[in-house]
Amino acid sequence: MSVDLGPIHLKNPINTAAGTYGFGWQFEGFYDVSQLGAITTKGCAAEPWQGNPAPRMTEICSGVMNSVGLQNPGVRGLVASSGEYLQQLSDKGTAVICQVAGHSVDEYVAAVELFEELAPFAAGLEINISCPNIAAGGCAMGSTPEGAAEVIRAVRGRTKRPLLVKMAPARVVDVARALEAEGADILTVINSIPGMAIDVRTRRSRLSRPTGGMSGPALHPIAVRMVWEVHNAVKLPIVGVGGVMSGTDAAEFVLAGATSVAVGMSNLVRPDSAPRILAELTEWAEGQGVSGIRELVGAFEG
Repeated sequence: MSVDLGPIHLKNPINTAAGTYGFGWQFEGFYDVSQLGAITTKGCAAEPWQGNPAPRMTEICSGVMNSVGLQNPGVRGLVASSGEYLQQLSDKGTAVICQVAGHSVDEYVAAVELFEELAPFAAGLEINISCPNIAAGGCAMGSTPEGAAEVIRAVRGRTKRPLLVKMAPARVVDVARALEAEGADILTVINSIPGMAIDVRTRRSRLSRPTGGMSGPALHPIAVRMVWEVHNAVKLPIVGVGGVMSGTDAAEFVLAGATSVAVGMSNLVRPDSAPRILAELTEWAEGQGVSGIRELVGAFEG
């Protein structure tokens, strides 16, 4: 079940999606986290963010919608509260991927420099280019090839670690090509999809803001399609994200071209989801007549 996610070796393809898994230790009461191939920590910026006011999450048909606003303790807070645990997890062979958040290019650069200095446990840095760009009226930094490329161009020279990029669900082929050209190592496809949920009794949003990010099974077919499109457009390895609730869902991502699969909303429904999905994915792979799951990456036949 081992795979090479670019320069990051994983003992199996199962990862966790940032924002749904805290910093890993929160799940130790349910199972041994070190059995996973990787975890991706909650996104952190150079300085702490308070996030958006409540309500910040609501259930929708076949999923959830959130407007958390990337509340986080900042890189120093992450290292102080969870650094020892994450180092131990890394020592056990589970890759620790740290997500980087920012509202401007300068903020991304500052956060990457802090991770480079303070986080020896980080096997890679995932740049969340879906953050709103405060200098451009709030649109996502990664919603255009030009915006995405600007961020990666700025941070590429600030770290020697592999750079993953958490892609917005917009113009994924064009953005992926731009990211590949700027030196990204791995692409995470996709982030949550913007949506709305209205309380018809009050005529107000069910969140504190009019819109939020939709996650869960409802977007899974869209994410699979985008992984397949990106896989056919660039040579970079892919982490597939979006509505993975079972081993079958994970297998779809693998066949579409994902080397690793991240479990997101399912962690909120059943905290033991990731090891269960790993077991189901392993059972599927063993029945495919291959010597390793890496042979099944991108094996979709049309």
